Amino acid sequence: MSHRTAAPGARTTRTIRTTRTTKAFASGTEGTAAVSGVVRTLLPRYAAALDSTHELTGPALFAAELRQVADVSPGRRDEYATVRRLARACLAELGLPPAPLVRGADGAPGWPPGTVGSLTHCQGYRAAAVARARDADGLGIDAEPCAPLPGRVLAQVTSAAERAHLAELAAARPDVPWCRVLFSAKEAYYKVWYPATGCWLGFDDAEVALRPDAGSGTFVVRPVSGGARRKRRADALFDPVATGFPALRGRWAAGAGVVVTAIAAPAGSLPCPAQAGRTATGTLRCAQ
Repeated sequence: MSHRTAAPGARTTRTIRTTRTTKAFASGTEGTAAVSGVVRTLLPRYAAALDSTHELTGPALFAAELRQVADVSPGRRDEYATVRRLARACLAELGLPPAPLVRGADGAPGWPPGTVGSLTHCQGYRAAAVARARDADGLGIDAEPCAPLPGRVLAQVTSAAERAHLAELAAARPDVPWCRVLFSAKEAYYKVWYPATGCWLGFDDAEVALRPDAGSGTFVVRPVSGGARRKRRADALFDPVATGFPALRGRWAAGAGVVVTAIAAPAGSLPCPAQAGRTATGTLRCAQ
């Protein structure tokens, strides 16, 4: 699975690849799906959240959405369509009309005015979450296969402190793929961070603390300074902590072949929308 961030100034699509399963993803009929409901349990009541283990075949996509997937594979088109149909159903739950969710130049979906939302998909699972902006500053959801990360990926996406934390968790609860939960929590955090700041964030720019429970639990993600790989990037002087962006608490669940994480930032919890730009030297800055 390919993940959703990129080099500074580029599209928000990560090039880090993790393991993926090959289980076929079944097609559903219009308006029906095999729903696990897990994502709804991870978010506050003010958020509408829906998930599916089958593709949805209706209603039809908007013309602007169809143009974005005109040249992609049928499988990619189906997952693109299903998460947007789920999002449309979430909007309806909030009493809002359907609207096209078109990717911007950065690859992130655009949400209707007055709303915030998040989409995710992995093999065998699709989900969407939407809230009114009066209730939330941001939402971030992520789904991953319920399997450990390859060792080479783990080294790229975690700090030494996080790896020690994972070892302690694994000793206590070896049945949970803790490294995958941590990875997913960072993805969910990024989906709240990026719309609010317009700034790229590396895996080494945030740290996660996980709290276990029986198949589910909570976590906290916080920005950190001096990431191990930050100095090798063009924006080496950028300090995520200096943006004033807060640590955020989220919830996770693992089971039925999938790990799902979710973060809701209540209204008023995030800094005022930042203006991202570049200095004369090309260093990325984030001004409040």
